[in-house]
Amino acid sequence: MEGDEPRRKRNDKALDEDVPMPRQEPEDRVKNFEEVALGYTEEMALAEAARCLKCKNPQCQKGCPVEVPIPQFIDMITQGKYDEGISIIKSKNALPAVCGRVCPQEQQCQKNCIRGKKGDPVNIGRLERFLADWEREHGMKAPERPAPTGKKVAIIGAGPSGLTAASDLVKLGHEVTLFEALHVAGGVLMYGIPEFRLPKEIVQKEIEYVQSLGVELRLGNLIGRIHTIPELMEQGYDGVYIASGAGLPQWTGCPGENLGGIYSANEFLIRVNLMKAYNFPESDTPIRIGKHVVVIGGGNVAMDCARISMRLGAKVCLNYRRSRNELPARREEIENAEEEGLICNFLNAPVEFFGDEKGWVRTMRCTSMELGEPDEKGRCSVSPIACSEFDVETDTVIVA
Repeated sequence: MEGDEPRRKRNDKALDEDVPMPRQEPEDRVKNFEEVALGYTEEMALAEAARCLKCKNPQCQKGCPVEVPIPQFIDMITQGKYDEGISIIKSKNALPAVCGRVCPQEQQCQKNCIRGKKGDPVNIGRLERFLADWEREHGMKAPERPAPTGKKVAIIGAGPSGLTAASDLVKLGHEVTLFEALHVAGGVLMYGIPEFRLPKEIVQKEIEYVQSLGVELRLGNLIGRIHTIPELMEQGYDGVYIASGAGLPQWTGCPGENLGGIYSANEFLIRVNLMKAYNFPESDTPIRIGKHVVVIGGGNVAMDCARISMRLGAKVCLNYRRSRNELPARREEIENAEEEGLICNFLNAPVEFFGDEKGWVRTMRCTSMELGEPDEKGRCSVSPIACSEFDVETDTVIVA
């Protein structure tokens, strides 16, 4: 699309509000695992990009962990120069289709947007996704490879950290090998985030792009068992970057937590996302879930577990020890989950689990909580209220 074509103008009041993202209707999406957010059309992207104030001292860019030149790529959208726009993003970020979907922009770049002082900030994430999706539809192009430095780097773990490091290093001219323990690359992007929020096809395309830069990917290579780090150095690698991720689950430590029907979020998400347990018996891995699910936690992982459970036919309650205002999950994910039927119970925490004679969880005992003074980061402390315990009937608990 040519840059000098006329753009649709919006009045000042309309510019205070961002352009809504088209989504599946709640009654439809709760019955499937297809992507909920459908992406901007070109007209929507142009309208949202037009909201950018083109600040001389862009605070949005300072809020981005990898310092993507945000005003520059948005300016390319307003001119219809989508090739240039995605190239600007990829100069700093090799995973724009992923980040445009799941990066916590409202706590980073969009939090700093000047427009947000009297209305909605520019929705930078949706514009990033628009460019990434446009490129995927029109053909992804790898940049020219620089002259080789003669240096070799081994990266342990092909999750988002490993993929990003591999992209950055190979662009400097180094020879890079990615070692991944699992049978697929992507790490938490593959096993931790459900299809309806981040389609696996999108992740795979991003991985293929990193490979097209010249990165070698070796799957099924568990470093520490197949090779040790000293052995890698003996094989000629000049450096090793460890990006193995956080694989251990977090538990509550409450009595009865070893009962059947109590999952860690790690196990639950791996079974559903990576092993496609929702398709059992077509897939090999099952998932046992009851009719009354309790999810403990308030972050994006908790929302993912809750929304999956609702798609599997359960009634789901979220138990969070702080108030709604302290929920760490993205606002969009909270809204989506509640539209789909999630019931949120705030200011309570589990203290013990009880099971039936067969060892399956049937009751969760909770205590009410109260907020205290905020800490140095502004987050309120929380403490139990004496003699406030109550029981919740449940047949499945997910600790997230």
